[in-house]
Amino acid sequence: MKKRLIATALVAAMLIGTVLSASGCSSESSDGKTHITILQYKQEAVKAFETMQEEFNATHDDIVLEIESPNDAMTVLKTRFIKEKAPDIIGIGGDVNYSNFLDAEILMDISDFEGLSLIKQAYLDIDKNLEFVPMDGIYAVPYVANAAGVLYNRDMFKKNGWEIPTTWDEFMDLCETIKASGQQPLYFGFKDVWTCLAPWNALACDLAPADVCRQVNKGETVFKDEYREVSEKMLELLEHAQEDPFAYNYNDACTAFANGEAAMYCIGSYAVPQIQSVNPDMDIDSFVMPGCDTEADNILNSGVDLQFCVTNECKNKEAAYEVLSFLLEDSTIQTYLDDQNAVPCKNQEFKLSPALDGMLDYINEGRIVDYQDHYYPSEMSVDAQIQTFLLNGDVDKFLDKFDTDWVRYNRDIIRKVQEYEEKGGNK
Repeated sequence: MKKRLIATALVAAMLIGTVLSASGCSSESSDGKTHITILQYKQEAVKAFETMQEEFNATHDDIVLEIESPNDAMTVLKTRFIKEKAPDIIGIGGDVNYSNFLDAEILMDISDFEGLSLIKQAYLDIDKNLEFVPMDGIYAVPYVANAAGVLYNRDMFKKNGWEIPTTWDEFMDLCETIKASGQQPLYFGFKDVWTCLAPWNALACDLAPADVCRQVNKGETVFKDEYREVSEKMLELLEHAQEDPFAYNYNDACTAFANGEAAMYCIGSYAVPQIQSVNPDMDIDSFVMPGCDTEADNILNSGVDLQFCVTNECKNKEAAYEVLSFLLEDSTIQTYLDDQNAVPCKNQEFKLSPALDGMLDYINEGRIVDYQDHYYPSEMSVDAQIQTFLLNGDVDKFLDKFDTDWVRYNRDIIRKVQEYEEKGGNK
């Protein structure tokens, strides 16, 4: 009962929106079969999930899989936790929502699921790092990731003889060269504040510690020290953007890039389907954000975009595991990759989008670091803070506010972390 009260208190605090009714957890229904429900948040992947559901149900006689993909899935999910009608499995990203669900103890420890041995260690590590304080057990199966850096127009680069930059100086020199040729180096859609996080995360991977948020929570550093170079280089990027990048949104930027109005676009691989919906024949490739002085120090920004967690409400763990095993079959994963241009978390070779060619070595070598914003509380509105900072250019003001707001919105977490450390941590 205590666990339920904790979970209810947490999700009630986060809940916004209308309470929706929903069916309950897995059970044996009147047809004598076990019904397993997945609620997943990738609205853009509905068709892929419909295919998965059809294939599972066509090959299983004793289990019926039902996949729900509602609008505003996180609000629906939190509502269902409150109403004690949680789905058996949830499909969510590896971000602060996952951290909050862990903290509320509403996810099942699935350490005994054999499929975990198939997952790349780098993505399992990313999930462990999302725990506010280290926990025993494993609570998610990382499924697919995305990668963020710089998309570029391969034909334009070939035509002009431009080389892929591997250091920050080379990147800035390339932008100057492109500008001198009368062409546009970079395009941004900063009217949509969330797009400000794409170059921010990619630079932070290179220039700030991967666990900077945990270090701050432990009282070992402050963001003003760790994010200064990131902030300064964000301003440098603006010097090579189109006129008034804050007047254009994500769709505008994707369309402009698709139409050849810029050579490069600082965004994640998730933007490729949108770009190719405008120009299906566009030859897109990508490279890792070269934020460092040497190539060896650059790291690919890649986080868990979709993972599956079994909830404590699930009444048939074996059936849930059967579903997870199906989802991890190569053909099932390929269905998702083909639809969403994603990066597989499974340690197996798959056919990937050509737009990921320039990032393959980093992916295969595990030279990846999670998105910094996966640790930011939504109440802090970091994307809007970055947009405001880019408009006024005041680095000190931005970083001072970042540190102040971090303490304000993470007070309880900071207390938990510091209490954990005072007790000796994981020593």
